[in-house]
Amino acid sequence: MKFRFDHNNINVRDLDKSLAFYRDAVGFHEVGRIEPEDGGFVIAYLGDGATGHRLELTWLRDRTEPYNLGDNEFHLALVADDYDAAYARHKEMGCVCYENPQMGIYFIADPDGYWVEILPDK
Repeated sequence: MKFRFDHNNINVRDLDKSLAFYRDAVGFHEVGRIEPEDGGFVIAYLGDGATGHRLELTWLRDRTEPYNLGDNEFHLALVADDYDAAYARHKEMGCVCYENPQMGIYFIADPDGYWVEILPDK
């Protein structure tokens, strides 16, 4: 029996804001969407254009309070083909939330506070 990655999900409070963040910060674009007729939720799938892995953003119409991210120990990890340019863009966007120069990595935070680790391409 074998398994392969398909997607990861995060819940978001403002879908448009999150779509813009993931587009502008890391170049992810919407590759699919589920919208039921009652409008109770929207699921937007984002792709990186290079792999089949997708990031699923789920927006729930009736959700008004922020999501409890606990200690925020879970995160996405992305490899940047131009680490220095990515770092400069993220600093300009004001979304760098943690840096670890010794390890050569940093993290950015999305509009809901989820962390995304940025790694250099080695």
